[in-house]
Amino acid sequence: METALLSPVTAAYLQLEEQYGAHNYHPLPVVLEKGESVFLWDVEGKRYYDFLSGYSAVNQGHCHPRIIESLIEQAKKLTLTSRAFHNNLLGKYEQFITEYFGYDKVLPMNTGVEGGETAIKLARRWAYAKKGVEENKAKIIFAEGNFWGRTLAAISSSTDPSSYHQFGPFMPGFELVPYNDLIALEKALQDPNVAAFMVEPIQGEAGVVIPDEGYLTKVRALCTQYNVLFIADEIQTGLARTGKMLACDHESVKPDILILGKALSGGVLPVSAVLADDFIMMNIKPGEHGSTYGGNPLACAVAMSALTVIKEEKLAENAEAMGQLLRNELSKLNSPYIKTIRGKGLLNAIVINHPNPEAAWDFCLILKEKGLLAKPTHGDKIRFAPPLVINEAQIMECVAIIAAALKDLS
Repeated sequence: METALLSPVTAAYLQLEEQYGAHNYHPLPVVLEKGESVFLWDVEGKRYYDFLSGYSAVNQGHCHPRIIESLIEQAKKLTLTSRAFHNNLLGKYEQFITEYFGYDKVLPMNTGVEGGETAIKLARRWAYAKKGVEENKAKIIFAEGNFWGRTLAAISSSTDPSSYHQFGPFMPGFELVPYNDLIALEKALQDPNVAAFMVEPIQGEAGVVIPDEGYLTKVRALCTQYNVLFIADEIQTGLARTGKMLACDHESVKPDILILGKALSGGVLPVSAVLADDFIMMNIKPGEHGSTYGGNPLACAVAMSALTVIKEEKLAENAEAMGQLLRNELSKLNSPYIKTIRGKGLLNAIVINHPNPEAAWDFCLILKEKGLLAKPTHGDKIRFAPPLVINEAQIMECVAIIAAALKDLS
């Protein structure tokens, strides 16, 4: 680990992680201790703009006062009962979130990847109970380039060697089609054993890959035509990130199963949810799925507060306006080092054009020194996804930081 250019304070924290933690991440060399709104501060008091937002978990901004107030108030009363008993907030939360998104039922979980696993279990059970698929023959179709976590099921659908190499054997019944390829999708859906197509409306981890306009509308139509469930993984794209409450809302399509996570708690604690109507959800019986922490009172209180903040503060509308401004201003830079600018709302990415394969990483180090935190993905791509509470003056300041960093990239 290179610590020569770091202060002794920062280097000491990094050394602790290096010595005692698994080496399953490669973070930027910054140690954070405080967050507020669009800002983060490191252990030495330096302030940064956050342009990753905890992979869209802090859409509402860091430590949103209303969400933290809900957390503290509920934490003083009751945090966990398990689902062995009822609690006074679960039903209230279930009513709140199902009415919020227009579904009959919700199955609460904790992490995003648990939400994905839950959706697949629901789809398989529906296929056996309702579609008439023979036991153990159900298939789930995924798009190439997908990312929904790193459990064994999630990596079984991955096309990224860093996710699946030397972790097999893999989950059976998973098949892949190219993203944004309706011809390949229709061919796959013609198999009567297909239970569902699970897809990100915009592929986040792949580098903010946006499908053709109309893709989701046609996915919805094809799934209906072939009696296949449409599962939308909105864990990163949902909850106002792309300028609509859900990315599917850009085409006014309703998935059969909706997976939410990340900003569902405003970054306060792990909360995820799987929403579906009765014809899917009611095939799961007592004892067939669950989680010790799923639907805990603390999570219910925080999630209701987090969802209320999104609507009352009009974060979808702000994301749409600020995203347009960010992309427009970045395009005005005319930098030879930016190959592509793409995004919707405040889910954006640039592709770095540079002969050095480490240029994107180097650029993020330069940005860090200038007070903006971002992280590369898949080598040459960098996501620009600040909290949705960012304002116009802050966007302009961030673009100036990016412009100055580009000049230092040689």
